[in-house]
Amino acid sequence: MKLILLGPPGAGKGTQAARIAERYSLAHISTGDMLRAEIASETPLGIRAKALIDEGELVPDEIIIGMVRNRIQQPDCENGFLLDGFPRTIAQAESLLTFSDIDRAVCIEVPDESIIDRMARRRVCPACKRTYSVDIDEGDEFYCSECGTRLAARDDDKPETVKHRLEVYAEQTFPLIDFFDGRGLLSRIDGNGAVEEVAQKIFDLFEEEDPYRGDDVDN
Repeated sequence: MKLILLGPPGAGKGTQAARIAERYSLAHISTGDMLRAEIASETPLGIRAKALIDEGELVPDEIIIGMVRNRIQQPDCENGFLLDGFPRTIAQAESLLTFSDIDRAVCIEVPDESIIDRMARRRVCPACKRTYSVDIDEGDEFYCSECGTRLAARDDDKPETVKHRLEVYAEQTFPLIDFFDGRGLLSRIDGNGAVEEVAQKIFDLFEEEDPYRGDDVDN
């Protein structure tokens, strides 16, 4: 099974991607994680990417496409993969289909106002990378329940950056919905609700299309 997760920044794609990948034994390919690793290592690509990401801009297609092409050739993708954060543009989607087929593109839909609130509350543990949603009315110091490290807000979760990212999504990425819909590959999922509820909607979608897939997971 070769899947793509679509949706605006903050829609919960990363969280749902991890659950889907685990349930169906797929390689979870997150271009965001790949880029953050480059940024943490302060590679030339990482330095260039950080400047763009901090401004809410997209990283150039040639960099992302090359990373994905190489990644899906790895042995852990033989059973299938899930792309999280790619493609973001029509050009990326067209390029992807030249070197890989896709079974389904799932779009997680969440209103802009809900996303801005979600991302204002998001904090990440710098040590173990766990993600939390905090109550910002209770202060600005929060700690990881696993390792005790103080949680941090990501630069690209700041409200002004999120608004810009949503504008970029609407202009450059939203057209992908029509792109995949026109090819009969798109499914829409309501992203409002608890993480478990949204995950179940996605599982139900796959298992309604292929009833035997659910049996395989349980066995």
